[in-house]
Parts: sequence; structure tokens; C-alpha cells
Amino acid sequence: MIGLGAIAPGGKPPPKPVYDAETAKQLFAQLPGQEAALLLATYDFTHANKLFCFNFVTLPAEKGEEQPFSAYISLTSYLLQHAHLSQRTTLYTHLNLTVFRLLIEDPLLCKRMCSDESKVAVRLARQRQPYLPLVRGDRVAATAVMDVMIDGINHNLRRRLDVRLYALCVGILLRIISYMSRSRTRLQYHWHELFRSLLGLIKFMTTYAADLKDLAHIDTLLDHVVNLLALALSAGEAFLPGPAAYDDLFYKVVETGEILVKFRDTYKLSNRPSNSIDTLVNVSTHYKEMLLANGGEKKVGKKGNLTSLQVAEVIKQGYETLSIQTKEGLDSWEKYREADERTLLKKMARQAVGDVQRIVGGAKAS
Repeated sequence: MIGLGAIAPGGKPPPKPVYDAETAKQLFAQLPGQEAALLLATYDFTHANKLFCFNFVTLPAEKGEEQPFSAYISLTSYLLQHAHLSQRTTLYTHLNLTVFRLLIEDPLLCKRMCSDESKVAVRLARQRQPYLPLVRGDRVAATAVMDVMIDGINHNLRRRLDVRLYALCVGILLRIISYMSRSRTRLQYHWHELFRSLLGLIKFMTTYAADLKDLAHIDTLLDHVVNLLALALSAGEAFLPGPAAYDDLFYKVVETGEILVKFRDTYKLSNRPSNSIDTLVNVSTHYKEMLLANGGEKKVGKKGNLTSLQVAEVIKQGYETLSIQTKEGLDSWEKYREADERTLLKKMARQAVGDVQRIVGGAKAS
């Protein structure tokens, strides 16, 4: 009887097909479905209607269904993990990220998304490594949005970098953390993953500067990533959940010190008044001098040199003599203007119309 269960109605479901890497890549490139044309209407309503925005973020789930905003976060996470596979996927990804930007720029909605009132279960894509820590159960919506942005940073690195996509991802993170620092909102979150991704992005941009430095909008991305890290260093006590997270940030900046100097010099950031690269370099230099005083030319993790615990202890001691000088306005940002995105929106409209035509054509054929 146990054996018959496999062929009985309602028995064991058939195994999922397993595809080789190339086939899987081709299938992913065909996504999302043509129904994604609806996302253009989502953008239009978000841009034009504050009541829609409020309902979109707060509407509860119907019985047996996902909460609408949770489903939207989930969809965007899947799009971002494969944004580079086709121009069509890239366009829809940009569109969804713009919706998040509009929502986050509304202070009331940002407050809601950073509060326990917004807790929701969100299923995020885990189709490509590196994976972020798996969070089960309900979580504050802003933390799920931050996970989506970090995934976007981690999974789309390439020499022909989509600078606008990265500026959107880092810009959304900057807006969320700016609100948290001003309101002194503390969220339990894997902050080390955020700082690792931002410093990894700096390392990537330093390594491939010859390919990236002349790309359009690269200055915006440079300012966003530098100012976000500088804001975390200078105001981390206002939003990080405890000393351990703050220490970890300083540890990572110290560890990346040589890359930060090269990054500054390669992109001539000292000549740009709109970013705070000197804040990052000065923090690294301060601790490098302390490490030298505590045992000569030491590097973390090398045999015979200071251990990570010893470096962490030096970092704690260094707070007493550290003076962080930052530029004003680190927590400020430019509000969205649709006119700046006219070219993208025209492409997006053509893509949505094409998808609707294919849906209508398919319906007629059937």
C-alpha cells in the first residue's frame, strides 16, 4: 500500500526538472512573464497617487495569499538576481527599483516600513550565491528591502556595469539609513553583510577603474557609496543595534584601508566636494597608526601578526582618540524627478506595450 501511494491521486508529486547551467540561464532570461507589463501601471500610480502608495504598503494579505507589498519585494528580488540576462529584465528591474525609491522618499511611508507595524513574511530569491542569511518568519519591511538591494549589488558586478541600477540600489540604502540615523531607529539586521557588500563594491570599482571611470552617472554612484559608509561611521551609534555592529564596521574599514586610498586616488575623489572619502581614509589611517604602535607592521590574519581579536581590541581603544570629520549633508539626497528618467521610461513604455500585444495576440490565437 505504501508503494501504491506514488501513483495514487494526490500522491507524491513528480520531481522537479534539473537543468544544466546554460539552459537555466536561457530560461531565466525569458523571465518575467508578459504579465509584468502591469508593473508600469504600478509605477504610474506610485508616482501620482499618495493614497495608492499608503494602501500598497499597508494592505493586509487576503486569506491564503501573500501581502501585496511582500509579493512586490519578492518579485523585485528575483528580478535583481537576473537583471543582467536581458535588456527586458533590466528595464523591469529599474522600474521596480524606482517604485521603491518613491516609497522610501515619502517620510511617512519610510517610517512605516522601518517600524514593527510593517512586519511581514517575505520570500526572497536564493537562486545565486552568495546567499544572505535566511530569515524565517515576519520581519520589518525595510530589512527585507535592504536585503534586496544588497543582493542587487552582489549579483550584478561586471565590467560593463549597469551604473544606474547600482546608483538606485545604493541610493535606496542611503535613504533608508538616512531616515534611521535622523530618527534614531534601531533595527536588528545583519549589518555586516551590508558593509561587506559596499566595501566589496569599492574594491571592484578600484580593480576595474579603467572600464568604469568614464561611464555615465559613475560620479553619482561614487558619491552614494562613499557617503553611505561615511554616514555609518559618523552616525552608526544612532541606528546600529549595539557596539558589536559598530566595531565590525570599523574593523572592515581598517581592513580595506589600502584599497580605500587607491580608490580615492584612482577616481580623484579628493577633488570632489560632494563626497566624504577623506573620512574613510582618515579612520583607516588613525587605526593603522595605532596598530603600528601596538606591534609594528601588522596585518590581520597573517601568521605572527595581530589576531582579529587583538585588532578589535585596538579599535575599541581607538574611539577615545578618534575624531571623525565629515562633510555636512551626508544624510541628504535629491528627490526623484520624472524628467530625469524620461529616456528610461520611454523604453519601459515600449517594452510594456510589446508585452501587452503579445498577450492579446496569444489570446486571439487560442
